[in-house]
Amino acid sequence: MPKSTPPFPIRKSSSSSPFSAFPRRKTSLPRQSTKETPSDDRLSDLGLTPSLAPPGISQDVLSLIRYVQQSTWEDIPEVAGMNSTRIGEVLRYRETLPPIVSLAHLYALSISPTETERELARLVSQGIVRKIVTPGRSTVARGGGGGGGVVAEGVVLVSTWKDLITRISNVDESVKKTYIALMTANPISTTTSTNGLGREEVQQLVQAGFLTNPTAVGRVSAPSLSSLLSLSKSGSSAPTGSLSAIGGRGAVHEAGGGGSALSTHDRRVGLSGGGAGEMTFSLPNTGVYLKLLTSARVHLVTLLKQLSPRFKEATVPQLKEKWEGNVLGDAGSVAKRARGEWTGVLAGKTKKWKDFHGLRFESVLGECVGGGVVEVFETGIGVLGVRAR
Repeated sequence: MPKSTPPFPIRKSSSSSPFSAFPRRKTSLPRQSTKETPSDDRLSDLGLTPSLAPPGISQDVLSLIRYVQQSTWEDIPEVAGMNSTRIGEVLRYRETLPPIVSLAHLYALSISPTETERELARLVSQGIVRKIVTPGRSTVARGGGGGGGVVAEGVVLVSTWKDLITRISNVDESVKKTYIALMTANPISTTTSTNGLGREEVQQLVQAGFLTNPTAVGRVSAPSLSSLLSLSKSGSSAPTGSLSAIGGRGAVHEAGGGGSALSTHDRRVGLSGGGAGEMTFSLPNTGVYLKLLTSARVHLVTLLKQLSPRFKEATVPQLKEKWEGNVLGDAGSVAKRARGEWTGVLAGKTKKWKDFHGLRFESVLGECVGGGVVEVFETGIGVLGVRAR
């Protein structure tokens, strides 16, 4: 019986090609690494930027102070990745900080620091603005050693200061009036005699954070960077609301704050002999304010070194992106997340929100420039550059 012919002829493999013995592989484009690599290219430097103030901001002192206060925090994003309890904590934290604007930040925004200093002196003498000492911050700004004074200064609107003391609940009304009278009588000095205040009345003001021992400045005149960094990290290693979370009893005062810890020392100035003595004007939670700025400055410089380990510099957009983190931002990212395609990080999970409560990049940059930590310069490519000093 004859064999049936297959419907399709069977093709014999040809071995004539010299490459037939090699295994076949799919051709594919080289995969790009998603890992961020530091830049080794140095930016062009066409000179330092005279001011960090955005266009349209008036250069008078009161306008600059209000600009800093209004631009310190980011609004809570719509898709924050934080529940209502956490959002409440962030907002309460912001409200407890004193309304201090550092002189360093003020000068970083000023086109003419000399003119700003003259106007500031006039406003202080008129009782419109008051200076306040913030021990230790200049040392941090210089990286923990040498150079510059060791006591930085800030400014506060007197109207805001008086409003704070008026609204405090654990100070007698008569003591509030006496305190305001002392402020009015001493518009230039950061210290005041406590004549007219009894021992218990001074204790009320100390415990509320509105007076502190002037020798506290001497005690923290040269803090080490490691000690301030330890204070800045203490809140993340202890339960919220505990003394350990702020560095232990008295840690706020060791960092320049005011409050009840000083009342435990009978040797302090002004609490012996019926209350006569010299005390320093202060604001509640100044130590918390110091802790925030200290840790924010250190983190910003750390990010700068990550971007350019060799030259410690980057463009402002690059550094801002690092500060912001890989967050959910524009409408396109929101749409991707809705489709299940987005794999970024929610804002509430970033260090900016977890540790710094939404502190704006521009605010930290201003503090760093004014404090001498970094310098901002023109690059000639349409963006500014930042370099660690």
